[in-house]
Amino acid sequence: MTAILEMTGVGKRYRRTWALRDCTLSVPKGRVVGLVGPNGAGKTTLLDLAVGMLRPTTGDVRVFGHMPRTGYVRARLGYVAQDKPLYRSFTVAETLKLGRHLNPGWDQEYAEQRLNRLGIPMGKRVGHLSGGQRAQVALAMALGRRPELLLLDEPVVDLDPLARQEFMRALMSEVEASGLGVILSSHVVSELDQMCDHLILLSASRVQLSGDIETLLESHRLLQGPRENGTKAGPHTVISASRTDRQSTLLVRLNGPLLDPAWQARPVGLEQLVLAYMSQDADPGRHLVLAEGGTP
Repeated sequence: MTAILEMTGVGKRYRRTWALRDCTLSVPKGRVVGLVGPNGAGKTTLLDLAVGMLRPTTGDVRVFGHMPRTGYVRARLGYVAQDKPLYRSFTVAETLKLGRHLNPGWDQEYAEQRLNRLGIPMGKRVGHLSGGQRAQVALAMALGRRPELLLLDEPVVDLDPLARQEFMRALMSEVEASGLGVILSSHVVSELDQMCDHLILLSASRVQLSGDIETLLESHRLLQGPRENGTKAGPHTVISASRTDRQSTLLVRLNGPLLDPAWQARPVGLEQLVLAYMSQDADPGRHLVLAEGGTP
């Protein structure tokens, strides 16, 4: 399957500090990707590299098989940065007019219709809109380019629950209508669980997990057994472990069949999986990248 984004050994360094290091991943076309990780893990850096706003210190980045800074790639991308940079003194109509002047493939009718359906007045200044309305204008500006891949950096982080729900609903409506590919950075794993089919997890500036969510969940199990079993899980890789006076609980990455009858196995949820990897010390040799339909 064609990859819409590929990174091979990518790193970005600022003086002595690595914002991203040894990043290797491949995102198939048509996926809705959740990009997760703690603050400072490198999520914004990864997105900025993908859209060509930054150059990698090491490694290679390809979008649609080309370098990101080319006109071919830029014409096919949409990007909403975390701070949603809009001119607050412009009206909504003036903001869309700016989009028309800056983007050769701009679809003015489409952008206007999106905002009209949401009841956002064209004559109102952007600075006087609510946070949710400004987020919708930023989304309309990105979608008005009619991109094939949309990148969103924490687009709902400062919105109330209702505005977040409306934003996500508008986004998924577009995905269903056009087959748009999306890479969405977010801290709210429960929202990603409902809309994403692919996951990239960053921790300590490295990729810890990358792959289709269904495949990642199938490759992990929650094991419960007697306390004396400690953290021994046969050939399987222990990601996290906890113990009570009577019981040990391990989240493991499977490296074969589960044969030990002392352990009871249960499926893992996405939030459990993400939190387990985020809470462990990052090990450069331990990250897991699964191809489509692959096994660990």
